[in-house]
Amino acid sequence: MADLSLFNPNDLGNPNNNIFGLPFSEDEAKLVILPVPWEVTVSYNAGTARAADHVFVASLQVDLFDPEYKDLWKQGFYMRKTDKKILTKSDYLRKEAELYISYIEQGDAVADNKFMCKTLREINEGSVFLNNWVYEQTKDLLSKGKLVGLLGGDHSTPFGYLKAIAEHYIDFGILQIDAHMDLRKAYEGFNYSHASIMYNALQEISQIKKLVQVGIRDFCDEEFDYMCNSNGRISTFFDKDIKERMYEGDLWKNIVEEIINQLPQNVFISFDIDGLKPMLCPHTGTPVHGGFEVQEIFYLFKKVMQSGRKIIGFDLNEIGVSHNEWDENVGARILYKLCNILTSSNI
Repeated sequence: MADLSLFNPNDLGNPNNNIFGLPFSEDEAKLVILPVPWEVTVSYNAGTARAADHVFVASLQVDLFDPEYKDLWKQGFYMRKTDKKILTKSDYLRKEAELYISYIEQGDAVADNKFMCKTLREINEGSVFLNNWVYEQTKDLLSKGKLVGLLGGDHSTPFGYLKAIAEHYIDFGILQIDAHMDLRKAYEGFNYSHASIMYNALQEISQIKKLVQVGIRDFCDEEFDYMCNSNGRISTFFDKDIKERMYEGDLWKNIVEEIINQLPQNVFISFDIDGLKPMLCPHTGTPVHGGFEVQEIFYLFKKVMQSGRKIIGFDLNEIGVSHNEWDENVGARILYKLCNILTSSNI
């Protein structure tokens, strides 16, 4: 363990240290954050591929004192450096995807254009490469006994991590905070689109016993039908329904209890930051009006913990990059809370 005798948690974060200014190496840290700089299939705004480095800078402003999870940072949090080769591959394929999306938006058939067929094939092959890379990275960390948090990137990034963690649990559930259902099948022709992450996870990972979605407010008929026909494997708490219940006097506490009752014992948190109010994440990829305050989601997480359920991992994704670093500051504070929660649940 790192020597903390000269470390003052009350000082401004030291940029020469690691995430949150903490003086841990990867070997010393209990929890390792894997940045995944990937945004090939984003449908609207780009930028999230570069979020991790910006969140790192913003994290130096995060106070380490958390009254709910005191001194858990002493267990060690560490974030790996962004893999520039992955970022370069993302940048290249993102340009290809932009050309492809522009083409199909004109209503032209992909099959009639050999160049577009080749482009689509390259993008889908790139996504498979990324999934395998994430799987190998997270599998290695888990084999070393590390807790793992994944920092995107777009919401397609945790697929490989979900496959890796499924090798350690007979079954588990996903608690998804999101504006979108992400249940589209090969959205825009991209097999592993950011809009298809939960569809792909449910189709390919049998250990996922339950998907509980919270805050959903932007979805299509296909996704709604898939949820309705899931035989209870998917429980969706729509933003509209939550708000109307609260407008009529119901308590968030009661709704949270219903959400938790849908979760199995082992829970993976998948946090798309666009589940929050857009004023908290204005530069996210696909902002949607509505959403939550950060404290409402933190209350939900606290109650999940108090229920005795075990948090087994998390991803945080779709953080935008802004000139004033507002998105990144909100993201850094959410990341710190998630690190504390995952650590607390595994001591």
